[in-house]
Amino acid sequence: MAELRLMKGNEAIAEAAIRAGADGYFGYPITPQSEVLEYFMAENATERTGMVVLQAESEVASIYMVYGAASTGKKIMTSSSSPGISLMQEGLSYLAGAELPCLVLNVVRGGPGLGDIQPSQGDYFQSVKGGGHGDYKLIVLAPSSVQEMSDFVPLAFDLAFKYRNPALILADGAIGQMMEKVDLFEPIPRKTEITEPWAVKGKQPGEPKRTITSLDLDPYGMEKHNEHLQAKYRAMEENDVRYEAIQCDDAEYIFVAYGVSARICQKAVQLAREKGIKAGLLRPITLFPFPKKQLAELADRVKGFLAVELSAGQMVEDVRLAVNGKVKVEHFGRMGGIVHSPFEVVAALESKIINV
Repeated sequence: MAELRLMKGNEAIAEAAIRAGADGYFGYPITPQSEVLEYFMAENATERTGMVVLQAESEVASIYMVYGAASTGKKIMTSSSSPGISLMQEGLSYLAGAELPCLVLNVVRGGPGLGDIQPSQGDYFQSVKGGGHGDYKLIVLAPSSVQEMSDFVPLAFDLAFKYRNPALILADGAIGQMMEKVDLFEPIPRKTEITEPWAVKGKQPGEPKRTITSLDLDPYGMEKHNEHLQAKYRAMEENDVRYEAIQCDDAEYIFVAYGVSARICQKAVQLAREKGIKAGLLRPITLFPFPKKQLAELADRVKGFLAVELSAGQMVEDVRLAVNGKVKVEHFGRMGGIVHSPFEVVAALESKIINV
């Protein structure tokens, strides 16, 4: 039954996976997302629903366990943090190439390298541009609250199976570690039978052999497969863009931010308006597909955009592409695990956009 709890973001996503009818989790602990695996074990996920929970020997091993399990048409997930996700990139490319639905959680920490365990948004490029090899895309959802960490799990699974594509929930260390009230959804029963027509389940009498692979040594066949994938990504962009517009109707200046940066920008909008600056916030919920059309429409009537990120400037490139030179687009960010304040954000808007 539905219930209200006080939970960490990492705990909420694990509980949501159990309630969403996940069939398996394969992962490896790394700060700041280790509570995901710990929660599954502490809550006896296997006893509660029959879900398989396994700590793999490495991130590389875990992503290929995901590949094998996802091939059976089951709801499979993994989680990690930045360096661990880097180790999974080859497997993610294989999953996308083989069109296997699964859920991946990245609770981003500071980088590059081992960096630190503080919150960051420096994995944007890796997530939306394809951190592995080849022309592929992940569906990328960016929660900005613990509630969304829960809500995005069934959504991610739905989108992953709709498009037969890996879905990534891109959180940051702050969202993973903070505690908030969560309205947990009603449990979704696990499917016990393999129903996906593409899933492998052993040779069945009277049925053709099913093979799942990303390999095609015929270049014309490989090109045809790539064209199919690109058409699928265009369908995502046409049908499944998600965003939140906050006080944008009369805004003259727009903050663009996701995750914890979007929470900070909500306060920055309030502070700016108290100073007589008509500010608004466009929060991308899907980082891919990105709300390009919405930003382009806003660019026809506002004076400028400020992309606010915990990075040196990554999402700002997609904002600039969407705005296409119509108005000024600038970036404000902090790095190394330092989280900007709403006062800094307003000051950056004034110095970089308004008073120039």
